[in-house]
Amino acid sequence: MSLVERLQAALTPAMRARDGAAVAALRSALAAVANAEAVPAPERTGSSLAIGPGTALGAGGAEAVRRELTDDDVRGIVSAEVAERHDAAESYDRLGRAQQAAQLRAEAAVLAAHLDAAAS
Repeated sequence: MSLVERLQAALTPAMRARDGAAVAALRSALAAVANAEAVPAPERTGSSLAIGPGTALGAGGAEAVRRELTDDDVRGIVSAEVAERHDAAESYDRLGRAQQAAQLRAEAAVLAAHLDAAAS
């Protein structure tokens, strides 16, 4: 099971358990992976409503081209999410915002646990 599949599978139980930290961390990590998969849109000239050759209409017309990420790419993205939360938690600590820092550390722990499980 890939790391993305593990994150997706963990989201529903976290939602049912009303685990806010886990839900926030998992959704954020999945969004970061989805953003990394996105291919930049080509430059458009003229009206954005133009319909002509090469315009996708009908079923699948709104589908975007996606990039295939390797497991290492996904691990790197999730690791960056963990590091970002630790950095933000330290900033909150310096500002005396212990509750927000604890929330971010809990989110980082959720993601780190999934990274560890995927590595083994």
